[in-house]
Amino acid sequence: MSTTQTTVDPAEVAKFEAMAAEWWDPTGKFRPLHMLNPTRLDYITRQIAAQFDRDLNAESPLAGLRLLDIGCGGGLLSEPMARLGADVVGADAAERNLPVARIHAAQSGLDIDYRHMTAEAMAAAGERFDVVLNMEVVEHVSDPLAYLTACRQLLKPGGLMICSTINRNAKSFAMVIVGAEWVMRWLPRGTHEWSKFITPAELKDLIGRAGLEPVDATGFVFNPASWAWSLSERDLSVNYVTSSVRPG
Repeated sequence: MSTTQTTVDPAEVAKFEAMAAEWWDPTGKFRPLHMLNPTRLDYITRQIAAQFDRDLNAESPLAGLRLLDIGCGGGLLSEPMARLGADVVGADAAERNLPVARIHAAQSGLDIDYRHMTAEAMAAAGERFDVVLNMEVVEHVSDPLAYLTACRQLLKPGGLMICSTINRNAKSFAMVIVGAEWVMRWLPRGTHEWSKFITPAELKDLIGRAGLEPVDATGFVFNPASWAWSLSERDLSVNYVTSSVRPG
Protein backbone atom coordinates (compact mmCIF):
# COMPACT_ATOMS: atom_id res chain seq x y z
CA MET A 1 0.00 0.00 0.00
CA SER A 2 1.39 3.39 -0.96
CA THR A 3 2.06 5.93 1.80
CA THR A 4 0.44 8.67 -0.32
CA GLN A 5 -2.21 10.64 1.59
CA THR A 6 -5.36 8.56 1.63
CA THR A 7 -9.05 8.81 2.48
CA VAL A 8 -9.18 5.13 3.44
CA ASP A 9 -10.89 4.51 6.77
CA PRO A 10 -9.11 1.53 8.43
CA ALA A 11 -12.20 0.55 10.41
CA GLU A 12 -14.26 0.35 7.22
CA VAL A 13 -11.55 -1.73 5.48
CA ALA A 14 -11.48 -4.18 8.39
CA LYS A 15 -15.22 -4.83 8.03
CA PHE A 16 -14.84 -6.01 4.45
CA GLU A 17 -11.61 -7.92 5.02
CA ALA A 18 -13.48 -9.98 7.61
CA MET A 19 -15.94 -11.07 4.90
CA ALA A 20 -13.43 -11.54 2.06
CA ALA A 21 -13.80 -15.29 1.62
CA GLU A 22 -17.54 -14.97 0.98
CA TRP A 23 -17.45 -12.67 -2.07
CA TRP A 24 -18.56 -15.30 -4.58
CA ASP A 25 -21.13 -17.04 -2.36
CA PRO A 26 -24.53 -15.83 -3.66
CA THR A 27 -26.18 -16.92 -0.40
CA GLY A 28 -23.55 -15.45 1.94
CA LYS A 29 -22.84 -12.01 3.35
CA PHE A 30 -22.67 -10.46 -0.10
CA ARG A 31 -26.06 -11.79 -1.17
CA PRO A 32 -27.46 -8.24 -1.54
CA LEU A 33 -24.74 -7.37 -4.08
CA HIS A 34 -25.30 -10.58 -6.04
CA MET A 35 -28.99 -9.73 -6.22
CA LEU A 36 -28.27 -6.14 -7.28
CA ASN A 37 -25.47 -6.93 -9.72
CA PRO A 38 -27.55 -7.50 -12.90
CA THR A 39 -29.28 -4.14 -12.40
CA ARG A 40 -25.95 -2.42 -11.71
CA LEU A 41 -24.49 -3.93 -14.87
CA ASP A 42 -27.49 -2.84 -16.92
CA TYR A 43 -26.96 0.76 -15.84
CA ILE A 44 -23.16 0.69 -16.17
CA THR A 45 -23.08 -0.79 -19.66
CA ARG A 46 -25.75 1.58 -20.98
CA GLN A 47 -23.92 4.62 -19.62
CA ILE A 48 -20.58 3.52 -21.06
CA ALA A 49 -22.17 2.75 -24.42
CA ALA A 50 -23.77 6.19 -24.55
CA GLN A 51 -20.59 8.03 -23.54
CA PHE A 52 -18.26 6.19 -25.93
CA ASP A 53 -20.71 5.38 -28.73
CA ARG A 54 -20.48 1.62 -28.31
CA ASP A 55 -22.80 -1.10 -29.62
CA LEU A 56 -23.55 -3.45 -26.73
CA ASN A 57 -24.53 -6.16 -29.21
CA ALA A 58 -20.99 -6.25 -30.58
CA GLU A 59 -18.73 -9.16 -29.65
CA SER A 60 -16.47 -7.05 -27.39
CA PRO A 61 -18.29 -3.74 -26.98
CA LEU A 62 -15.86 -2.29 -24.44
CA ALA A 63 -12.67 -3.19 -26.32
CA GLY A 64 -10.09 -0.41 -26.22
CA LEU A 65 -11.45 1.15 -23.02
CA ARG A 66 -9.31 1.18 -19.89
CA LEU A 67 -11.52 0.75 -16.83
CA LEU A 68 -10.84 1.04 -13.10
CA ASP A 69 -13.06 -0.70 -10.57
CA ILE A 70 -12.33 1.06 -7.24
CA GLY A 71 -13.23 -1.00 -4.19
CA CYS A 72 -13.40 -4.03 -6.46
CA GLY A 73 -13.85 -6.52 -3.64
CA GLY A 74 -13.95 -10.04 -5.05
CA GLY A 75 -14.45 -8.82 -8.62
CA LEU A 76 -18.23 -8.94 -9.02
CA LEU A 77 -18.07 -6.01 -11.47
CA SER A 78 -14.49 -6.38 -12.72
CA GLU A 79 -15.16 -9.77 -14.25
CA PRO A 80 -18.18 -8.84 -16.42
CA MET A 81 -16.36 -5.68 -17.58
CA ALA A 82 -13.41 -7.83 -18.66
CA ARG A 83 -15.74 -10.24 -20.46
CA LEU A 84 -17.09 -7.28 -22.44
CA GLY A 85 -13.59 -6.49 -23.65
CA ALA A 86 -12.43 -3.71 -21.31
CA ASP A 87 -8.85 -3.54 -20.04
CA VAL A 88 -9.69 -3.80 -16.33
CA VAL A 89 -7.78 -2.75 -13.24
CA GLY A 90 -9.39 -3.67 -9.94
CA ALA A 91 -8.16 -1.79 -6.86
CA ASP A 92 -9.07 -2.34 -3.23
CA ALA A 93 -7.79 -1.04 0.09
CA ALA A 94 -8.75 -4.33 1.76
CA GLU A 95 -5.81 -6.58 0.92
CA ARG A 96 -7.55 -9.84 1.84
CA ASN A 97 -10.10 -9.31 -0.95
CA LEU A 98 -7.50 -9.53 -3.70
CA PRO A 99 -6.40 -13.19 -3.51
CA VAL A 100 -10.08 -14.13 -3.73
CA ALA A 101 -10.52 -11.90 -6.78
CA ARG A 102 -7.34 -13.17 -8.49
CA ILE A 103 -8.17 -16.83 -7.97
CA HIS A 104 -11.73 -16.44 -9.26
CA ALA A 105 -10.56 -14.48 -12.32
CA ALA A 106 -7.98 -17.15 -13.13
CA GLN A 107 -10.62 -19.87 -12.78
CA SER A 108 -12.81 -17.85 -15.16
CA GLY A 109 -10.03 -17.42 -17.71
CA LEU A 110 -9.96 -13.64 -17.30
CA ASP A 111 -6.93 -11.34 -17.30
CA ILE A 112 -7.62 -8.65 -14.67
CA ASP A 113 -4.98 -6.48 -13.03
CA TYR A 114 -5.87 -6.54 -9.33
CA ARG A 115 -3.96 -4.15 -7.06
CA HIS A 116 -3.82 -3.36 -3.35
CA MET A 117 -3.88 0.42 -3.88
CA THR A 118 -5.92 3.47 -3.04
CA ALA A 119 -7.46 5.90 -5.49
CA GLU A 120 -5.13 8.61 -4.22
CA ALA A 121 -2.01 6.50 -4.76
CA MET A 122 -3.05 5.57 -8.28
CA ALA A 123 -3.78 9.22 -9.13
CA ALA A 124 -0.39 10.26 -7.76
CA ALA A 125 1.26 7.57 -9.91
CA GLY A 126 -0.27 9.13 -13.02
CA GLU A 127 -2.73 6.34 -13.82
CA ARG A 128 -5.51 7.38 -16.20
CA PHE A 129 -8.69 5.59 -17.28
CA ASP A 130 -11.60 6.00 -19.67
CA VAL A 131 -14.04 4.72 -17.04
CA VAL A 132 -13.95 4.68 -13.25
CA LEU A 133 -16.47 2.47 -11.45
CA ASN A 134 -16.94 3.81 -7.95
CA MET A 135 -19.69 1.59 -6.58
CA GLU A 136 -20.77 1.58 -2.94
CA VAL A 137 -17.45 3.07 -1.79
CA VAL A 138 -17.95 6.79 -1.16
CA GLU A 139 -20.05 6.16 1.96
CA HIS A 140 -17.11 4.27 3.51
CA VAL A 141 -14.28 6.81 3.08
CA SER A 142 -13.11 9.41 5.59
CA ASP A 143 -13.22 12.41 3.22
CA PRO A 144 -15.70 12.06 0.31
CA LEU A 145 -14.61 15.26 -1.46
CA ALA A 146 -10.91 14.37 -1.42
CA TYR A 147 -11.77 10.86 -2.57
CA LEU A 148 -13.95 12.06 -5.46
CA THR A 149 -11.24 14.53 -6.45
CA ALA A 150 -8.82 11.61 -6.74
CA CYS A 151 -11.39 9.80 -8.88
CA ARG A 152 -11.56 12.82 -11.21
CA GLN A 153 -7.76 12.85 -11.47
CA LEU A 154 -7.87 9.20 -12.50
CA LEU A 155 -10.10 9.98 -15.49
CA LYS A 156 -8.90 11.00 -18.92
CA PRO A 157 -10.59 14.12 -20.33
CA GLY A 158 -14.01 12.99 -21.49
CA GLY A 159 -13.82 10.01 -19.15
CA LEU A 160 -16.84 8.65 -17.27
CA MET A 161 -17.25 8.01 -13.54
CA ILE A 162 -20.15 5.91 -12.34
CA CYS A 163 -20.73 6.29 -8.61
CA SER A 164 -23.38 4.60 -6.50
CA THR A 165 -24.17 5.02 -2.82
CA ILE A 166 -27.07 5.13 -0.33
CA ASN A 167 -29.38 8.03 0.44
CA ARG A 168 -29.62 9.28 4.03
CA ASN A 169 -33.19 9.36 5.30
CA ALA A 170 -35.59 7.39 7.50
CA LYS A 171 -36.40 4.96 4.69
CA SER A 172 -32.75 4.05 4.08
CA PHE A 173 -32.24 3.50 7.80
CA ALA A 174 -35.24 1.18 7.90
CA MET A 175 -34.26 -0.79 4.79
CA VAL A 176 -30.46 -0.91 4.96
CA ILE A 177 -29.71 -0.87 8.68
CA VAL A 178 -32.81 -2.42 10.21
CA GLY A 179 -33.89 -4.62 7.29
CA ALA A 180 -30.66 -5.82 5.69
CA GLU A 181 -28.46 -5.91 8.80
CA TRP A 182 -30.73 -6.46 11.81
CA VAL A 183 -33.67 -8.46 10.44
CA MET A 184 -32.52 -10.31 7.30
CA ARG A 185 -28.91 -10.49 8.54
CA TRP A 186 -27.63 -10.26 4.97
CA LEU A 187 -24.74 -8.21 6.35
CA PRO A 188 -23.12 -8.10 9.78
CA ARG A 189 -24.39 -5.40 12.10
CA GLY A 190 -22.33 -2.25 11.70
CA THR A 191 -21.40 -2.80 8.06
CA HIS A 192 -22.99 0.57 7.26
CA GLU A 193 -23.09 3.79 9.25
CA TRP A 194 -26.27 5.72 8.52
CA SER A 195 -24.57 9.03 9.30
CA LYS A 196 -22.14 8.41 6.40
CA PHE A 197 -24.91 7.95 3.84
CA ILE A 198 -25.05 10.76 1.26
CA THR A 199 -28.14 12.37 -0.22
CA PRO A 200 -28.38 12.81 -4.02
CA ALA A 201 -28.14 16.60 -3.63
CA GLU A 202 -25.03 16.27 -1.47
CA LEU A 203 -23.38 13.86 -3.89
CA LYS A 204 -24.15 16.09 -6.86
CA ASP A 205 -22.54 19.00 -5.04
CA LEU A 206 -19.47 16.93 -4.10
CA ILE A 207 -19.07 15.66 -7.67
CA GLY A 208 -19.23 19.21 -9.01
CA ARG A 209 -16.74 20.48 -6.44
CA ALA A 210 -14.41 17.63 -7.37
CA GLY A 211 -14.33 18.95 -10.95
CA LEU A 212 -16.73 16.58 -12.66
CA GLU A 213 -19.94 17.29 -14.57
CA PRO A 214 -22.95 15.27 -13.35
CA VAL A 215 -24.96 13.88 -16.27
CA ASP A 216 -27.37 11.36 -14.71
CA ALA A 217 -28.86 10.11 -11.43
CA THR A 218 -30.96 6.95 -11.24
CA GLY A 219 -32.39 4.88 -8.41
CA PHE A 220 -31.90 1.20 -7.69
CA VAL A 221 -35.28 0.08 -6.37
CA PHE A 222 -35.94 -3.21 -4.57
CA ASN A 223 -39.40 -4.75 -4.90
CA PRO A 224 -40.04 -7.14 -1.98
CA ALA A 225 -43.03 -8.67 -3.77
CA SER A 226 -41.03 -9.80 -6.80
CA TRP A 227 -37.76 -10.00 -4.79
CA ALA A 228 -35.99 -8.14 -7.59
CA TRP A 229 -34.20 -4.87 -8.33
CA SER A 230 -35.00 -2.38 -11.07
CA LEU A 231 -33.90 1.06 -12.27
CA SER A 232 -35.98 4.15 -11.61
CA GLU A 233 -35.44 7.72 -12.81
CA ARG A 234 -37.76 9.00 -10.06
CA ASP A 235 -37.09 6.93 -6.96
CA LEU A 236 -33.66 7.72 -5.47
CA SER A 237 -34.93 7.26 -1.93
CA VAL A 238 -32.52 4.48 -0.88
CA ASN A 239 -29.92 3.07 -3.29
CA TYR A 240 -28.98 5.25 -6.25
CA VAL A 241 -26.29 5.64 -8.89
CA THR A 242 -24.86 8.64 -10.74
CA SER A 243 -22.84 9.26 -13.89
CA SER A 244 -20.46 12.17 -14.35
CA VAL A 245 -17.87 13.20 -16.92
CA ARG A 246 -14.46 14.83 -16.66
CA PRO A 247 -14.57 17.91 -18.90
CA GLY A 248 -12.10 18.39 -21.71
